[in-house]
Amino acid sequence: MVIDIKNVSWKRGNTYILKDVTWSVQSGEHWVIMGLNGSGKTSLLNIINGYMWPTKGEVSVLGKKFGEYDLRKLRQSIGWVSSSMQEKLYKNETVENIVLSGKVASMGLLYEEPEAADYEKAYQLLEQMGCLGMEKRIYESLSQGEKQRVLIARALMASPKLLILDEPATGLDIFAREQLLERIQDMGSQPEGPTMIYVSHHIEEIVPVFRHVLLLKEGQVYGAGLTQELMNAENLSSFFGTEVDVAWRNKRAWMQMA
Repeated sequence: MVIDIKNVSWKRGNTYILKDVTWSVQSGEHWVIMGLNGSGKTSLLNIINGYMWPTKGEVSVLGKKFGEYDLRKLRQSIGWVSSSMQEKLYKNETVENIVLSGKVASMGLLYEEPEAADYEKAYQLLEQMGCLGMEKRIYESLSQGEKQRVLIARALMASPKLLILDEPATGLDIFAREQLLERIQDMGSQPEGPTMIYVSHHIEEIVPVFRHVLLLKEGQVYGAGLTQELMNAENLSSFFGTEVDVAWRNKRAWMQMA
């Protein structure tokens, strides 16, 4: 079991941000977490990463039960890519250094001289993400899409067992978005790759490798299961609270207002 969450709630003051969330992810599954702003997605991610403690309930990630294991050590097995991370990185660092820093989870700075094997792995990951040739460029000079792909390469540097992609397509134009999604699809198709959790509120970003979806609404689980069973007009109209149409093309669901 990669993620096992049972009856988890989290309160801020007297308000429930998450309420009675039960969800499990098996090894070999890739999931999308979907919900509108304020649905509890970020709070759930913070709990999975051990940055927040639930008000009640049980959490186990990568077989480690919270309260019985050092969460700082657990985080070394979790890669987390988010748009907010870009603002924390040293903008004047080279792409090469930023990817290499992922081995020790430092923010772009290298405190020890990398080994030859580290450089080899970093270059392999940059090639995998379509960024080979950018290694000497300054991070700030990259396009938004290139930055996101570099951050994914950085997250993969530590060979995580769980990779969380937190709205990675935010701010990308349609062409950069499709390039990024193509890389994610390829990555998820590799049998030795990490379990992936992709967070979004756009259903068109659900590429075929994500066969499961968790729908969060107002801090509660609205639905959890197979993507093809949940991504239909009737279910999503109820989920979003407005009439929508859903069409499937190239094994992806596309939604528009009815």
